[in-house]
Amino acid sequence: MAKFQIPSIPPTTNKTIRFPNDIIEQVENTIKGKDCTFSAFVISAVRAALESLEEDK
Repeated sequence: MAKFQIPSIPPTTNKTIRFPNDIIEQVENTIKGKDCTFSAFVISAVRAALESLEEDK
């Protein structure tokens, strides 16, 4: 069994970006009723996209 480590919150920087209204609506509908924030969803989606691009190299 792996030794338990207290997780640390990574440093963050505030960025303001504009989303098309239809994308905002789709994300909000997707996360409705789930334990997920808009920011967490977007961060996860960007990480997945970056990993996919890295795999394509």
